[in-house]
Amino acid sequence: MKLLTIDKQTYRKHLNVVIAICVVSLAVLSLLISQSAIYFFTDREGSHFWLNVMGVAVAMMLIGTALKKVNQHAYMREVYYVWKLKQQINYIYRKSRKIDAAVAENNVDAITVMNFYYKACEQLYTLDDNTITINSLTKKSNELQDKIESLNLKVSVEDYQQSLLDKF
Repeated sequence: MKLLTIDKQTYRKHLNVVIAICVVSLAVLSLLISQSAIYFFTDREGSHFWLNVMGVAVAMMLIGTALKKVNQHAYMREVYYVWKLKQQINYIYRKSRKIDAAVAENNVDAITVMNFYYKACEQLYTLDDNTITINSLTKKSNELQDKIESLNLKVSVEDYQQSLLDKF
């Protein structure tokens, strides 16, 4: 995955619209599905908790399918990119203990992965206005940059590939 330049205002605007559409769709579809099931399959008396749960579950599946179908649309570009970025960050985080140990041993692949990880997290935190943890992230990133310089390595975020994670 390559880091792209994303306009924060466009991302936030598009994300808010997508979230609003999903919330409204969930409410409308859930009610429509569950009320239709209650009308057609019951005597309309008593509790219909499980039919309501089924309505929500089916609505969630329909919305998920719709989002999967439209994720390549130009309007979804920023939202989908950030979603994929969060996935990459999560993949790396799950292997961070092994990667950190390899960084301590000056493993170039591990250093490449962590360099990407810190830059990706920095971009994500900036887009999501996460100012609480960005200071500790910047400190770790600077320490890694010092290590890269002391080892005289040429490491770039463009060098990262998800296949590097298979080594850890």
